[in-house]
Amino acid sequence: MKVNLKDYDRGSFIKIIREWTGLTQKEFGKELGKSLRTIQEYEAGTTAYNIRILEKITKRFNISITAEKNK
Repeated sequence: MKVNLKDYDRGSFIKIIREWTGLTQKEFGKELGKSLRTIQEYEAGTTAYNIRILEKITKRFNISITAEKNK
């Protein structure tokens, strides 16, 4: 799977990746070392994730993430 960060808002990006993996929020959190509550907050856009979370996602799920600077 290849996704571009600019195509999604912050919360929906995590949700789309999680749904692609077929995992529940709790299972996805466990894979990333995060709580169910944290995953819920990521998906709702109320808590910001950082580059380390994106690195874990790319390594764990073999996903390529592209980030482009807005013009």
